[in-house]
Amino acid sequence: MSLAKIVWVDDEMESLQSQKLFLENKGYDVTTFSNGFDALDYLKDNVVDVVLMDETMPGITGLETLAKIKEINQQIPVVLITKNETENLMDDAIGSQIADYLIKPVNPNQVLLSLKKIIDNKRLVAEKTTTSYQQQFRNLFTALNSNPDYNEWMDIYKKLVYWELEMEKSDSPEMQEILASQKAEANTEFFKFVSRNYTKWVNPKTDEAPIMSHNLLKYKVLPHVEKGTPTFFILIDNLRYDQWKTIQPIFAESFRILEEETFYSILPTATQYARNAIFSGMLPIDIEKQFPNEWKNDEEEGGKNLFEETFLRAQIKRLKRDDIKVSYTKVVHHHDSVNLLNNVHNLLQNDLNVIVYNFVDMLSHARTEMEVLKELAGDEVSYRSITKSWFEHSALHQALKKIADKKINLIVATDHGTVRVKTPHKVVGDKQTTANLRYKHGRNLNYEGRDVLAFRDPREAGLPVPNVNSSFIFAKEDGFLCYPNNYNHYVNYYRNTFQHGGVSLEEMIVPVIKMVSK
Repeated sequence: MSLAKIVWVDDEMESLQSQKLFLENKGYDVTTFSNGFDALDYLKDNVVDVVLMDETMPGITGLETLAKIKEINQQIPVVLITKNETENLMDDAIGSQIADYLIKPVNPNQVLLSLKKIIDNKRLVAEKTTTSYQQQFRNLFTALNSNPDYNEWMDIYKKLVYWELEMEKSDSPEMQEILASQKAEANTEFFKFVSRNYTKWVNPKTDEAPIMSHNLLKYKVLPHVEKGTPTFFILIDNLRYDQWKTIQPIFAESFRILEEETFYSILPTATQYARNAIFSGMLPIDIEKQFPNEWKNDEEEGGKNLFEETFLRAQIKRLKRDDIKVSYTKVVHHHDSVNLLNNVHNLLQNDLNVIVYNFVDMLSHARTEMEVLKELAGDEVSYRSITKSWFEHSALHQALKKIADKKINLIVATDHGTVRVKTPHKVVGDKQTTANLRYKHGRNLNYEGRDVLAFRDPREAGLPVPNVNSSFIFAKEDGFLCYPNNYNHYVNYYRNTFQHGGVSLEEMIVPVIKMVSK
């Protein structure tokens, strides 16, 4: 590791020689100057890690020097050393973006601590993250191999996401790789777990099942709706748990987070199935029975999510909550978001406001179609970063800030997540087979049994039977399903894109968050 370069500017430098020696013995390279002018000349031509600077010097003061240093290089951290603790000097210094300040007389350890904090902060955080994860690795490994139930799986996934976000602070590619392979192993086990249990969960007679799309409103939204306090239920489509964690601090500025939970999306983890299940409070097989005109199967013409409001109102009636005043808003295009922003105050007269916000979905689909987005969201880190940047500047965020000072309940959830696909699997089907990459249904599908979760009878999975002999298959882990014709083209086109519809922790275990205004 190269020595950190320090410049120390003080007109009484000779009395500080012992401190200079102390720092050099600690491995720092220290260059000293007795006035600001010489220091500025040096900084123009040399790369420096930190500047330590006396505030009261003849000729040019510390604050004046500081302003000129920032002109040379905005990024150089400056520590101001001052005899005087007056408040307006501190305000000036902090306003000028100093990294730290010390009050004279300074003791060598104080200076050392300040340097460590500034120079070594990133490295220390990275090292601490790596060691903590090494300790946790064993616990995660044990948890994965001790036959977790659906609650423990939610816990394991949250921990993996926690470490994934922590690892962004660490620049250890080895540790990131170990975490990635632990996550892949978790997905392998999760796939087996879902394959064994899914039909039990969607069996109407079962008590032993997680909260899923079709009973989310019943258990996680409607119990919080009370007359007199508007509840906003915001469904941001396609929002993974790690993406929620990225935008959570922005929500926390205006709202108090009471419960941060997850639930399971039904299969297929695709908008028309999962979201229709949320609003109707039914599995797709029952939606088709109750609403034969509104339900559309994949291969039928027409929009698949046009009747969410109809489904929602029917569910509220069925659960005998007709007493509440409900609004439903869907934001698909930019002009919808402008309308939301202008009308959000009027929504405060309702007991329940449902807002469906189609952003992330547009992003993930567009990302597949457009090379630009492949560049922007090439991996999980950049996918999260785009989500954060979008939310910060979105009309949704602006609208929520407008009503944050009113007494409201806020519930944020999603319909399903997405997974970055890497492994192609060949599937052969007839012309009627659906085009999705993470699930397919059709007659006489031909596939490798070990690559997918297959339901020969869709009814076992709570799904309609579009045609006689129709079966459903779901891709596992990071797989995606391709036809043999034009195979290589499709594989290269779709590899490393974010897709949904199949079985993975990222697609199935998704956030539902309860907040109130502060």
